[in-house]
Amino acid sequence: MRWSGNIQKKSYGMKKNNSDCGFPVGEEGYPYRKRWKNTEKNVIIRKRSSAAGKEQLEMKFISWNVNGLRACVQKGFLEFFREADADFFCIQETKLQEGQISLDLPEGYESYWNYARKKGYSGTAIFTKHKPLSVSYGMGQEEHDMEGRLITLEYEVFYLVTCYTPNSQNELKRLPYRMEWEEALLGYLDGLKKQKSVIYCGDLNVAHQEIDLKNPKTNRKNAGFTDEERERFTFLLNHGYVDTFRHFYPELEQVYSWWSYRFKAREKNAGWRIDYFVVSEDLKDRLVDAKIHTEVFGSDHCPVELETGSLTV
Repeated sequence: MRWSGNIQKKSYGMKKNNSDCGFPVGEEGYPYRKRWKNTEKNVIIRKRSSAAGKEQLEMKFISWNVNGLRACVQKGFLEFFREADADFFCIQETKLQEGQISLDLPEGYESYWNYARKKGYSGTAIFTKHKPLSVSYGMGQEEHDMEGRLITLEYEVFYLVTCYTPNSQNELKRLPYRMEWEEALLGYLDGLKKQKSVIYCGDLNVAHQEIDLKNPKTNRKNAGFTDEERERFTFLLNHGYVDTFRHFYPELEQVYSWWSYRFKAREKNAGWRIDYFVVSEDLKDRLVDAKIHTEVFGSDHCPVELETGSLTV
């Protein structure tokens, strides 16, 4: 399945993306699907404003590995943030410590940060219009909680978890630790899922299937596409979770979320899809759309998006 569009795409960052993003595109240059509808009244519902504890008829989630927030701010981060106008905006690989940045965010956003103990490394954050019932940093296991990789926000009917999964590194030096992380993380998510629905997003550092990267044959034993990492992601999905992008676009090719800075990889669209929104299966009927914003620059990753129907916050 292959789509193309002729609408001019918006670009945030150093240059415009002239490659085909692989989606049908709407008037804003973004991929589109039919909006969630109220079947009783047969009208399109787009209301997104809400107060705490009230049901919202459409919600928007963004996740973006910014590869250093201070650098990304210089390349259009805030412009995209304002235009996205998301209910929840999750970022990974912030690469900073507390007090090292001051963001001029639109009014009404709460912010939550998890910093790595090592300076200039890893780190995650969530910006949201909806104050959570509780916030957790890490998964409660010290060996996995030193690098600022996980934040969980609790709401009335769901948990939002953003994650920056450890990279297995060159020569797979960190693959054994990666497997320990994956096992612990699944246990953590399953614990949440027993209580409420789960929305899990971030840079998960795995291209699940061959369709999810440009050159699968030459990357079979490289970090992010090893059999072990791919099998763990399959195991996660088989535990009652849904890869939302593949839910909507099961056969769509050549749409990626990360490109190496080397060898003009983004210009050639030699990329990997390693950024995800994964949800517990009970949310499947609430899903509206999933998008990958290949038109957005500013990092070696681009933002990914999830739209849902009504959720109580």
